Amino acid sequence: MATKIVTLEELQAHTKKDSLYVLLHNKVYDVTKFIDEHPGGDEVIMAEAGKDATEAFEDVGHSDEARGLLKDMLIGDFEQNSALPTRSTTTTTQATTHTASQSGSSISYFIPLALLAAYFAWRFYSGAA
Repeated sequence: MATKIVTLEELQAHTKKDSLYVLLHNKVYDVTKFIDEHPGGDEVIMAEAGKDATEAFEDVGHSDEARGLLKDMLIGDFEQNSALPTRSTTTTTQATTHTASQSGSSISYFIPLALLAAYFAWRFYSGAA
């Protein structure tokens, strides 16, 4: 039996809840019937629709049972020459940098205030006023 070849256009045409395809390890799966049963919620799958979801799928660490469910959902292989939209690493890096800078700026306010409070406490209790 010949395996169906799914193009990028076809993958991106199935991004709605009533017809949803995902791409995992260069194979396309129809997860439409499973979306309401997905333990992580439908929004997790919907966020990966129309692009390569392999990284997100592997990051979660799906069980062998979850991987076994995929066999019944297989549509076919992804077209080898199709250019896929990739997840932007700059977005992830920017989010991490932004969080780190927020954390750093909180500390930069806390330390001078703590030193100022310690100074006034020392002056009050030592009677140096």
